[in-house]
Amino acid sequence: MAHICSDVCEIHYSALLKVFLPFNEQRNVMRKQRNWERQLAAKKSKRKDEKQRRKLNRMNGSNPQFTKRVMKAITRERLAEAQSTGPKLCVDLSMTDSMSDKEISRLAGQLRRLYGSNRRATRPFHLFLTELRQNGRLYQECLRMNDGFLNYMITEESFLDIFPLEMVVYLTPDAEEVLETVHADKVYILGGLVDESIQKKLSFSRARELNVHTARLPIDEYMVKKNNVKNFHSKILAVNQVFDILRTFCDTRSWTEALQAWFPQGKGYVVPSAIPSPSEIMCKL
Repeated sequence: MAHICSDVCEIHYSALLKVFLPFNEQRNVMRKQRNWERQLAAKKSKRKDEKQRRKLNRMNGSNPQFTKRVMKAITRERLAEAQSTGPKLCVDLSMTDSMSDKEISRLAGQLRRLYGSNRRATRPFHLFLTELRQNGRLYQECLRMNDGFLNYMITEESFLDIFPLEMVVYLTPDAEEVLETVHADKVYILGGLVDESIQKKLSFSRARELNVHTARLPIDEYMVKKNNVKNFHSKILAVNQVFDILRTFCDTRSWTEALQAWFPQGKGYVVPSAIPSPSEIMCKL
């Protein structure tokens, strides 16, 4: 009966379209309806495949499946432990006043990805957002974009009001000193800037102004420039990209592995082991 009703409703809907809409608009509406139906069918098929995959995993005893409630509890436990034992990372958001609305939106998205990556980490960092004003554009954009944003560790204070000066290491691509390892008793500061900002050395100038220790990722030590059509090479990364490099280094203790995994290919640098040898190139030819 329900099937018959559905068919009748569809006929009535098509008839109404012909009466009230011009021919071209009728075609557009019907095309959108067909696209929607195809998308719905694809999602249904995907859910069915995923359900079957989970069933096979359970039968094979591999990748034991946890309920969402259990996974959330495990994540909360790891994040709580990180607050007392995990490495500390702070995003300094004092330099957002001169940003455009587009840059603010991009930075909010990067912060969302950073926090998402930390939630999935085996050994999470203890994260802080400093000098983030509740009446500011970035706060409002983060609130709009990020579920659970109010659970973040947020303060309007400077990081120097929270941490002793001797604990602070400000990470900036313009620093002379190389970051050799990540120490549990240090607090690593990232400048809250978007990577396409035309203002150079902002984070370095900020660190010098505050007289804090600076360091840079060991890009020059573990990577080389790669030839590209535009001859473009940049060491400026988004805050979530820097975080993923630090997180992977803490897990593997390998800068090579961390940089190879997370340094964007479009920046024009590559780990030497990732460059094919002349013999490998000839084999491909």
